[in-house]
Amino acid sequence: MRRIARWFIGKGTVLALVFAARFSLADDAPPPEEIDNPLLPNAYRVVEKVISGGLPEGDEAFAALKKLGIKTIISVDGAKPDVATAKKFGLRYVHLPHGYDGIPAERGRALAKGVRDLPGPIYLHCHHGKHRSPAASAVACVAAGLLPADSALGVLQAAGTSENYRGLYQSAREARRVPDETLDQLVVEFPETAKIPALAGAMVEIEHAFDNLKVFQAAGWKPLPKQPALDPAHEALLVKEHYHELLRRPEVRREPASFQQILRDGEKAAESLETALRAWLKAPAATPPEEIGRAFTEVDFSCATCHRQFRDVPLGEKQKR
Repeated sequence: MRRIARWFIGKGTVLALVFAARFSLADDAPPPEEIDNPLLPNAYRVVEKVISGGLPEGDEAFAALKKLGIKTIISVDGAKPDVATAKKFGLRYVHLPHGYDGIPAERGRALAKGVRDLPGPIYLHCHHGKHRSPAASAVACVAAGLLPADSALGVLQAAGTSENYRGLYQSAREARRVPDETLDQLVVEFPETAKIPALAGAMVEIEHAFDNLKVFQAAGWKPLPKQPALDPAHEALLVKEHYHELLRRPEVRREPASFQQILRDGEKAAESLETALRAWLKAPAATPPEEIGRAFTEVDFSCATCHRQFRDVPLGEKQKR
């Protein structure tokens, strides 16, 4: 494009200056701009129309989105969106979830049509705003022609996306512009809430309960002033029960034996954590006993092993198995 622009400039045409200015903007996209608002975790403006970030929770977070001028919220998280609160603030919710293993081509095109055609500005989020939403924002904006392809990886890097999510990086690396004609002809439903497979839904619940445990662990297993109703032993119980119910499901029994063993290990570790927490909470000493830290580490290890071996494997590698 720059070569063509230089040719026009050589001819001395006025059109050359307009052409060169237009394409210099497209070729030199500014880096994502961080939005410093604790109500919107890890929020970055990817392009003028699209902000990537974490889950908005509660009236104050949705009010913050409203103040930013947001018109549409797109969730790529597996959890059910808070449609009711969004509507209270006049915001539309769209649910287009995808996994940590990458963004399938069909979902990438749907996201591209969404960021191009839905009312903006758009807030595109996952749970933490660090992994799936930056990847989805990058892929969608490149495909819709809002972001140069060579700027896609910069979105993930700015948001702090872990390099362990190889599928997400691969999706961003391979993102390409989709012709407007293709997006025009694409028929996409933009549901408020998408139907999630039972296995994926259970994994979402485990992740949320374990996130609560991580907050307790960082606080020395003491009560959380901002979430006084939460109890660490109960959160460990939830993790244990989710693992237990997963192991009863027919689709899990069809999974590899190694996957089932990871779930059994996770259930056992969560049970140990619950037992240790309940014993300590009956007569808490100044310092939590080592059993709590050891059991928590085992639960964490089980989750990390499952993610590494199954959840985060890039889509292309899964298809070769």
